Amino acid sequence: MKSSASKIKMSSYDSLFGEDEVTQATCDGERIQHISLSELFPFQNHPFKVLDDEKMEETKESIAKYGVLMPIIARPRLDGGYELVAGHRRKRASELLGLETIPTIVRELDDDESTIIMVDSNIQRENLLFSEKAFAYKMKLDAIKSQGKRTDLTSAQLGQKLEKSKTSIEIVAEQADDSRNQIKRYIRLTELIPTLLDMVDNKKLAFNTAVELSYLSHDDQELLLEKMVDLDVIPSLSQSTKLKKYSNDGSLSEAVIDVILSETIAKPVQVTLKKEKLGKYFPQNYSSEQMEEVITTLLEAWHNEQNL
Repeated sequence: MKSSASKIKMSSYDSLFGEDEVTQATCDGERIQHISLSELFPFQNHPFKVLDDEKMEETKESIAKYGVLMPIIARPRLDGGYELVAGHRRKRASELLGLETIPTIVRELDDDESTIIMVDSNIQRENLLFSEKAFAYKMKLDAIKSQGKRTDLTSAQLGQKLEKSKTSIEIVAEQADDSRNQIKRYIRLTELIPTLLDMVDNKKLAFNTAVELSYLSHDDQELLLEKMVDLDVIPSLSQSTKLKKYSNDGSLSEAVIDVILSETIAKPVQVTLKKEKLGKYFPQNYSSEQMEEVITTLLEAWHNEQNL
């Protein structure tokens, strides 16, 4: 891999824009600069995880073969260097390949503009964690709200950023694959304590259940987590709704949590499926064990969908 990387001199850009390795003009008038990786700093509170996983390997292979085909976007920092706005994965892949510079478009962006670009450049990625989408949506929503309150924008500039007839959440929803209500539910997850949020990411805690639990105070969430570990149970959606009600009333206590969570332990679910009712769904020569295997497989698929 190292030998492949050593051959990368951004040839695709050189052929398009000439041989100047420092600054090149793009077709839309912006400038591409080959900036040292050491001068690039990650976006503050970047909500998307940059992992050295299979996707990163694919990015490395692409860059090794073709170079960085799409420049990253960065903005100048007051303390020197540049803050990376879009292109964290490309930067990381370039580092792993041993490259020294990366083609960069430098823009003068304020905090709100940078946040919106950062979120929009990542939110459509596949297999995002619940926590990644939650914090990304919250950051973008806050940025759009902030733009609406600014007084330093001309009417034309503000008109481009916000349509007065629409709320901030509607603007976010129009530019995303999720509905307005679903985005609100995602943002609720940012109110969870880290351990519970990790459980959502790992699909140990169902999404809708987690949304209900996000309305508990952090102290109540910590108390609940202790009881979940002690009793080795995960709250159901109906239980989380009860917990939310008691927490909002200020009456949630260890004893109340015990009673609510113990409902699961005290009432084990038993389901009996009669063979004659299942007969029409299976070949006649299927044994009970074969039927059970098929049913279990279907239930697992259904369970995974519910967690999404």
